Amino acid sequence: MLLDSTTIDPAELAGRTGWVVKPEGACKGELCVPLPPEVDAGGGRLDALVLADRLAMPLIHDEAHGLWALGPETAADTALTTVEAPGLELPELASGEPFRLSSLRGTRVALVAWAPW
Repeated sequence: MLLDSTTIDPAELAGRTGWVVKPEGACKGELCVPLPPEVDAGGGRLDALVLADRLAMPLIHDEAHGLWALGPETAADTALTTVEAPGLELPELASGEPFRLSSLRGTRVALVAWAPW
């Protein structure tokens, strides 16, 4: 979620991340994370710094462009526990032959993924 400040409208948070702020805390599905009073940034907005900490969401600041990037959350225990990538096999673009990520074991690899949604 891209932000131009460290405050977030609760409706925008819900629409873009699925986290709904309720009296019991920030909830997504059946998971609810209690929020401290400091999450209220005033004016009906939420403090992204507090949310990021409580929901275990990374918050990165691009000072040159004045933007912040929030998420995705790891509060649901979905974070990778190691730097070892899972087994992956995809067809080569040119030949269509299967390519296994494991064939690069021992080599530093950067995976770039894109999705239209």
